[in-house]
Amino acid sequence: MREIIFDTETTGLDRLDDRVIEIGGVELINRFPTGRTFHVYINPEGKVIHPDALAVHGISNDKLADKPLFAGILHDFLDFIDGAKLIAHNATFDMGFINAELNRLGHPPIHNDRVVDTLALARRKHPMGPNSLDALCRRYGIDNSHRTMHGALLDSQLLAEVYIELIGGKQAALGLTIAEQANNRQPSDVSGTIIISRRPIPLLPRLTEAEKMAHAHLVEKIGDKAIWNERIAFAA
Repeated sequence: MREIIFDTETTGLDRLDDRVIEIGGVELINRFPTGRTFHVYINPEGKVIHPDALAVHGISNDKLADKPLFAGILHDFLDFIDGAKLIAHNATFDMGFINAELNRLGHPPIHNDRVVDTLALARRKHPMGPNSLDALCRRYGIDNSHRTMHGALLDSQLLAEVYIELIGGKQAALGLTIAEQANNRQPSDVSGTIIISRRPIPLLPRLTEAEKMAHAHLVEKIGDKAIWNERIAFAA
C-alpha cells in the first residue's frame, strides 16, 4: 500500500486568489517511510505573500523569484503522487489550493476519495483536543523542537510519524507488514485462505501423566455434559 503524506505553504488563505508556493511530500509503503521525498518551491507569478503567511512560513517573494511556476513542477508532482492515497493535516485547505492550481492549468481535480485528513482522524480519536500538528507531536512524544517555522517538507515528515500513531502506532504497522509477508510465503487454496502445514515432527507433550489423570478424573465427575468429551481425547 502506497501513501503520500504531503503539505503545502501558500501566499495567503484564499484558494481562489492566493497561490501555492511550497509543496513537500513523504512516501510511505505499508505505513513505513521509504526515504523517497518530494520538495519544491514555486514562483507565485506576481502574487504578493500576505504578511500573516510570511510570519508563519518565512518564505519571501524574493526567495521565490527564480523558482519554477506551478506548471513547471506539475508533471513531477503528479508522477510522485500517482496511484497513492494522499494524507494531509486539514486536508481541505491543502487540496483546495492544489485543485485550484490544477484548474488554472486545465487539469482535472484530485478527488476526495483519494484523500485522508489526519485532522479529522485526530478529532475522532482525541475529541477533547488540541489537535494541531505541534499538539499531536507532544501527545505522541515526537520531537518537533527543530520546527521553528512551518515548512512543507518538515511538516510532512512530522505528520508521517503522527499518522502512524493515529492509526494504531508502529507496532500495528509492523503487524500489517508481517502479515503481508506471511501471505506471500504461505501456500494457499483457491479461495486465498492460508494453509498452515503440520510440523514434520510433532512437539513433545508438556502435560505429565499425573496431570492427564487428574483432568480425566475431573471430566468423569462432570459427566456427559463436559465439553472435553467432544473436543479433547486424553490417554487413560
